[in-house]
Amino acid sequence: MAEAGAGFVEQLKACAVWSWTYLWAVWFFLVLFLVYVLRVPLRINDNWSAVSMFLNTLTPKFYVALTGTSSLISGLILIFEWWYFRKYGTSFIEQVSVSHLRPLLGGVDNNSSNNSNSSNGDSDSNRQSVSECKVWRNPLNLFRGAEYNRYTWVTGREPLTYYDMNLSAQDHQTFFTCDSDHLRPADAIMQKAWRERNPQARISAAHEALEINECATAYILLAEEEATTIAEAEKLFKQALKAGDGCYRRSQQLQHHGSQYEAQHRRDTNVLVYIKRRLAMCARRLGRTREAVKMMRDLMKEFPLLSMFNIHENLLEALLELQAYADVQAVLAKYDDISLPKSATICYTAALLKARAVSDKFSPEAASRRGLSTAEMNAVEAIHRAVEFNPHVPKYLLEMKSLILPPEHILKRGDSEAIAYAFFHLAHWKRVEGALNLLHCTWEGTFRMIPYPLEKGHLFYPYPICTETADRELLPSFHEVSVYPKKELPFFILFTAGLCSFTAMLALLTHQFPELMGVFAKAFLSTLFAPLNFVMEKVESILPSSLWHQLTRI
Repeated sequence: MAEAGAGFVEQLKACAVWSWTYLWAVWFFLVLFLVYVLRVPLRINDNWSAVSMFLNTLTPKFYVALTGTSSLISGLILIFEWWYFRKYGTSFIEQVSVSHLRPLLGGVDNNSSNNSNSSNGDSDSNRQSVSECKVWRNPLNLFRGAEYNRYTWVTGREPLTYYDMNLSAQDHQTFFTCDSDHLRPADAIMQKAWRERNPQARISAAHEALEINECATAYILLAEEEATTIAEAEKLFKQALKAGDGCYRRSQQLQHHGSQYEAQHRRDTNVLVYIKRRLAMCARRLGRTREAVKMMRDLMKEFPLLSMFNIHENLLEALLELQAYADVQAVLAKYDDISLPKSATICYTAALLKARAVSDKFSPEAASRRGLSTAEMNAVEAIHRAVEFNPHVPKYLLEMKSLILPPEHILKRGDSEAIAYAFFHLAHWKRVEGALNLLHCTWEGTFRMIPYPLEKGHLFYPYPICTETADRELLPSFHEVSVYPKKELPFFILFTAGLCSFTAMLALLTHQFPELMGVFAKAFLSTLFAPLNFVMEKVESILPSSLWHQLTRI
């Protein structure tokens, strides 16, 4: 269903209720003031003459008091609305109005589901907490020399932050070095090269290491940072594969001879897996997608325990490019498990597959009339699940926010992960007819399902509050970081603030220009009562005088 449209209609209903309530409250207090203070007679036969005489004798002080009282009432309502919004994250007037109107108009109340979701939050808080803002290596990161540097040459902007590149340097030292490197001259040079901050110094060190020996890690550095095209990078990675495979086989035979050999074998395994994965990514970039899929499948079978590289996410993207949706579903069945860590790729790919089954025939108007079918409900629930995991992705997929090059590291559930996902998967969503339309109609409904405050989750752990700080360090300064939860001020806070300001301005103008404002007030009241006077005159002319006399006595 079109959640955005439904929310707008609900807001209009609540606005109407609030406006009428406020006007009737003002008139009620005004009538009480007239009755109990000024003792205006209420008999109908002399009501109009008394009101006319009263309006002619009003002083400017009355108008000052009236507008000042209205301003005070509006200010008190504004303070209460602001306090309620800061504490509960929603407008009190809107919440009360909608909750009372929707049952009367035949709407479905979602409070029961929200209450059940809130009750689950107590158990969520008892679960073992995980590291909220752990930074992960981006499984789809680009090549520095062939892609990131080319962007810098064209635009003059640096797509990578120092913090991001520093994390990559730490990863390289962890994956590509070990304690025994000082025993081999080429590896000792590369151990220092990974710590260098200057790119030219790293490249020079890699060439120096290659002059001594065929060093796999030296080829990796040159393929990543010196190669200016993907084809050049692939050529260097093939040379790295030849050298790395030989080192891996030698260390495999000696791995049980001591802790030093085990560390060396672990390093050689990381190097070999990294090379094969990057070769598969080169094939994917060069359009050889089927070859890339085969390489990724072989790599996952050969090294099933090395999940830190998240090769299955590369495989999912390549299979989507081939439109092999059955194979995508098979991969998801293995990795979309409750015991495994989730990612935007997992959640949004699952949503895409379910949306694909219904998106080509989905219509918000038809769905609002007949309700959602079972398949449509499954698709909507999958989208809600994905949006709850990472709420930043839809704006990039719907092109409501511009994309940039993804960083080398991402923060799960953060803006950096959303950029990395949308950068590669936007084309897959566009390829499925109606998928983006379904996403557009349903993604905002997620935020009404998540309990507030956000210490309670719905389907996942509560959303981390530290993502903004980490994303600002991972993403370049020219990018506007997406922040969640960034709640906009409710309509009624703005409405009450405007009403308070308007009545305060009227009070000030009445105090400064009493005669002029008195003329305006009398003209306004005369215009306001003109339709009622007209109706009363018509009633008096139609009804018999005796009947009208009896009604006035009643």
